[in-house]
Amino acid sequence: MNQELEKVEKVVERSSLWKDISAFLNNHVDITDNISISVKDVIIVITVIFITTLILRLVLRILTRKLPEDDKGKFNVVYGYFRWLVYLLILLFTLNALGVDVTSVLAASAAFMIGIGLALQTLFKDIISGVFILMDQTVHVGDIIELEGKVGRVVEIKLRTTRAVTIDNKMLVIPNHLYLENSLYNWTQNGADTRESVEVGVAYGSDVQLVKKLLIQAAASIPDVLQKDDISVRFTNFGESSLDFKVVFTLLDSFNANAIKSDLRFEIDRLFREHNINIPFPQRDIRIVQTQDDRINLSFKPSGFNAELGKD
Repeated sequence: MNQELEKVEKVVERSSLWKDISAFLNNHVDITDNISISVKDVIIVITVIFITTLILRLVLRILTRKLPEDDKGKFNVVYGYFRWLVYLLILLFTLNALGVDVTSVLAASAAFMIGIGLALQTLFKDIISGVFILMDQTVHVGDIIELEGKVGRVVEIKLRTTRAVTIDNKMLVIPNHLYLENSLYNWTQNGADTRESVEVGVAYGSDVQLVKKLLIQAAASIPDVLQKDDISVRFTNFGESSLDFKVVFTLLDSFNANAIKSDLRFEIDRLFREHNINIPFPQRDIRIVQTQDDRINLSFKPSGFNAELGKD
């Protein structure tokens, strides 16, 4: 009998303790007339924030596992702003789910975010594009890129802009959102070697086999041209005033391709002069026809290397 009484007393004590704990947890604190928070709500919010922190850390680890160490620091800065935004949204929605009236706060936050988005939409586009560049690894420091007809060697990738040095040693600052809106050509994505070409036209009647031999000889004499056996010459067209050829070769440093092509053109001109091969320029035959009433009609037609003048 005594044991049963003791059990009942313990149950009553536990029940009383639970009531005290429950009363403590449900104790509300009125922050404003419309916002009232209990201790239980605070515990739930802390738990949700803790779980959110674990998830965000896991996501960050997944996103940065393949990034270089230098890029991880840049990505962490942007991710830090994103993380606080997630915390804010989770906090507001959790409180709203617990019955706390945060409608006015949500409305003010939405209006505030819309205003910021409209005012800084270009900045946000640049930053988001910068994150994509870091994650996708489309462009690296040292790559030679071509964007909107401009060519440069990348020297720095920031969250909002990419900096590149052009061929004439000018600093090119590229907003990152241009990568999403335009076609980007990465000259060195598949390696440093690139195939380049120089086009030239010779006069009709020239020995095309000799022209081919001289073009290969000129390209092979340039020290910066790689793979001498891989130089090729293509007969591209019977032009209006010339026979058109293209000499194709391999370069290691395509960033200085213009200077190398210039040297090659000098050498082609020298060899052509030595072997009496002419490089023509566009010309026209002019026919002058005078009628009985003294009116003169002019007619033009393409000519070869030699132009003639006739009169009827």
